[in-house]
Amino acid sequence: MSGAGQLQDYSVDQAAGAIVLVLGAVASLLLVIWQSRCHCKCNLCYIFQCERRPPSEDEVKGLKDKAKDLKDKAKEKQQMNRENKKPTPTPTPTPTPSPRSPTEPEPEPEAVASSWRQL
Repeated sequence: MSGAGQLQDYSVDQAAGAIVLVLGAVASLLLVIWQSRCHCKCNLCYIFQCERRPPSEDEVKGLKDKAKDLKDKAKEKQQMNRENKKPTPTPTPTPTPSPRSPTEPEPEPEAVASSWRQL
């Protein structure tokens, strides 16, 4: 039991994977705490302290009003852009016949039909 209590030799990519896994777990836990709507107090090793409280009813009402005003302004801006833009008629190209050389004869319909049967 000489190996008890000792870590094995890990390669660099295995160690990096373990570090990323641990940091991802800690970050996701902090994200859940940060995005929560409950009253919480975060203390990170006495270096970073934060107290989160849910928004009051007045703050929520104010945010909803601001969001509605922004949507209304965006709709008005879109309507103004539509009114200012006049659709320009796109010219339709006129088909031009392809020039054929006078020495080339027209293909016969039977020859065309027989070539389709071969496919």
